[in-house]
Amino acid sequence: MSVGEHLEELRMHIIRSLIAIVVVGVFIFFATDFVFNHILFAPVKQDFVTYQFLCWLSPYLGLEQGLCYNPSNIKLVTLQMGETFMLHLKVCFFGGIVVAFPYLLWELWRFVSPGLYDTERKAARNLVAAGSFLFILGVSFGYFVVCPFGVNFLVNYDLPMINTDGNLIQASSFIDYLIMFTIPTGLVFQLPIVIHYLSKVGLVTDEFMREYRRHAIVVILIIAAIITPPDVVSQIFVAIPVYVLYELSINVAKRQTRLRQINEQKENY
Repeated sequence: MSVGEHLEELRMHIIRSLIAIVVVGVFIFFATDFVFNHILFAPVKQDFVTYQFLCWLSPYLGLEQGLCYNPSNIKLVTLQMGETFMLHLKVCFFGGIVVAFPYLLWELWRFVSPGLYDTERKAARNLVAAGSFLFILGVSFGYFVVCPFGVNFLVNYDLPMINTDGNLIQASSFIDYLIMFTIPTGLVFQLPIVIHYLSKVGLVTDEFMREYRRHAIVVILIIAAIITPPDVVSQIFVAIPVYVLYELSINVAKRQTRLRQINEQKENY
């Protein structure tokens, strides 16, 4: 294929991906009450599942009511004309990305796979299913774990001479933080998939990952600091599972490196 044909093929994949996002976004648009009340704004309510679980767990840890978090009666407001409508469109767009992510990943695979060698194509087998699962897992972790702690820290943070009575929070600000808590976390959880592919084609080995483990820890902490609010608790809650994924990726790289070496020996004989 010529460069022009490749660009035309890429354009069609992008168009189909955008159509998928729009279709999901339309469903979200007409399901406003459910999406906003039971999903997006659920972390600011005291009966949110994470708060209930922590409050139930607190006595078993000997903390009495120490883990019973209260969102402090947060009131979400809009301050500009048209802000509500633009916020609705933003939710539809990013919600469409999250829900349609498996299809978006499949479209990416359809575009990339024809240009891969057979070994590379075999290495990426089940990429869409595994990548979709890890993305959903990461988004869920950000929503149920990172978001509640981040919301409570940011809302309850006080400074002198600043009136926080009533905890009036701009709705667009809350949605921006919610997006930051979830989508980047879902993308970070793709690490084992990336390592699986790179190790299977010989670009990364487990020895390399062990040698640069200290550097990886620093990078993980930096990423956790970027995608979480400026409090240590949220950063730790993100950094720990990402580090666990890194250690898991080392085992994935070790297994794939061993299989690749066995296959190379068979080919030589």
